[in-house]
Amino acid sequence: MSSVKLAASDKTITQSSDVKPKELNKCNQLKQKGLESIAPLVLSVEETPEPISTEVRGTIPTWIRGSLLRNGPGKFEFGNQHYNHWFDGMAMLHQFKIEDGKVTYRSRFLQSDAYKKNSERDRIMVSEFGTVAMPDPCKNFFMRFLSRFEMPEATDNASVSFVKYKGDCFVSTETNYMYRVDPESLETQDKVDWTKFIAVNMATAHPHTEPDGTTYNMGNSYGRKGALYNIIKVPPMKNNPEETLEGAKVLCSIVPIDKARPSYYHSFAMSENYVVFIEQPIKIDLLKSITSKKRGERICERFFWDPKQDTVFHLIDKHTGQTNSVKFHTKALSVFHQINAYEEDGFLMLDMCCSDNGVALNNYLIQNLRKSGEALDQVYNTMYKAFPRRFVLPLNVTNDTPTGVNLNTRPTSSATSFKTAKDKVECQFEDLHGEDLYEYGGLEFPQINYSKFNTRPYRYFYGCGFRHLVGDSLLKIDLEGKKVKVWYQKGLFPSEPVFVPSPEAVEEDDGVILSVVVTPTEDKSTFLLVLDAKTLEELGRAEVPVNIPYGFHGTFNPTA
Repeated sequence: MSSVKLAASDKTITQSSDVKPKELNKCNQLKQKGLESIAPLVLSVEETPEPISTEVRGTIPTWIRGSLLRNGPGKFEFGNQHYNHWFDGMAMLHQFKIEDGKVTYRSRFLQSDAYKKNSERDRIMVSEFGTVAMPDPCKNFFMRFLSRFEMPEATDNASVSFVKYKGDCFVSTETNYMYRVDPESLETQDKVDWTKFIAVNMATAHPHTEPDGTTYNMGNSYGRKGALYNIIKVPPMKNNPEETLEGAKVLCSIVPIDKARPSYYHSFAMSENYVVFIEQPIKIDLLKSITSKKRGERICERFFWDPKQDTVFHLIDKHTGQTNSVKFHTKALSVFHQINAYEEDGFLMLDMCCSDNGVALNNYLIQNLRKSGEALDQVYNTMYKAFPRRFVLPLNVTNDTPTGVNLNTRPTSSATSFKTAKDKVECQFEDLHGEDLYEYGGLEFPQINYSKFNTRPYRYFYGCGFRHLVGDSLLKIDLEGKKVKVWYQKGLFPSEPVFVPSPEAVEEDDGVILSVVVTPTEDKSTFLLVLDAKTLEELGRAEVPVNIPYGFHGTFNPTA
């Protein structure tokens, strides 16, 4: 039965060779034995392009009207060629349409050029993050040899998330390509190339949106002088229905600490007045990027973790595009997802899920996800877990600001910020959790009541607990007392929670949590779970008679 609890090899990313790995600290003491195999969660499935009915158990509130849209990999091989990494699988789009307490389900493969080329030849034709496309055997030897000296082609396999620009729905990955899709039919529409609009070579799959629809994102650009990090601003409105990214502009560019080895970033943070870029020590070797195709190396082999380097927070004024001359430093840590950021009393609170090591992507090789027994336990038990943490950044640091004094004067915060040099502040985080979160393997895929509380002071956030390689519980953290509520059912693996506010919400957590739950032990046993966002008590579930792989990110698209 489910329960709600209230409680007080084949390496991809490498580690800098002259730095010894840290001992597993308190955040990584949870050891598991006899973990259940999750191999069926990363197997290819068939698409379901026409809507099918689900069987509802319990009650789904009738005020929920719209669709939960999910994105993630759905096909892991073509012919006798298999992908190596979870991130490589072909994008499959999912729709759970909710209306009058009933739910229908449909899914489609994104009709990307990568998917179509692979399907036509029944082999992997386009390289992905962890898999190299081998030279076409239909070419002669000379042409195959020359193809190794061509620049690698960026994939358009947009398998990470659903995002919105100018009111339209797109699916995105971390290259220069996105696709506009129809959220009703899931049909693929327009391929969109960021490079046709602004001078960037890629953009993240996690933009931030203002209440008026203005959207911010980040993307790198590469030139003869190295890399730049760019803050992107996209206007809220279209001048005609065909528009996509017209009017987008680079708000500002940031020079990396090492221009030949820029940082990898999956997302960024945003407060009312600032974009916050986290320059972390997961690095990309640009020389390897240029020569990787010639050497037959995978994209992931360009990445390395350098724990000698600090993590640096850059603040960019959203209104002027000016970068704050003060840089905020902390120890080496890795970040994939932020929780929230807001300003109050002259400080910027930066909340995010952090790990003390940056080699996490190694764990998500498909061969690891398909392991069993002691081999699977070993993969998990050597993982660094992510935990929610807060940094408090003082916004009024000047030449007259004293050194050697904790600048964080907020009485309820244990975070510290010390000015150590001109334009340099050293920061130490505070935990946004109690001791009990260690029991649940930390927290990732964080979500908040975004429409009402992003960039504002808030009290609650949600996420997945990780007592396995993928989420195995749903968590709610109350920042008043740092208490955790838990939804857990043995053998079930819930996806990223999505908060949907109730139409007459008064309090921050008035609404529901939606999550797609899969199980590796039963065939065709996926269901859409609906929880009361206040209590995490189950309200209902809609059982889907098809198999669905474990995916990445989703969003709720309300009915107009």
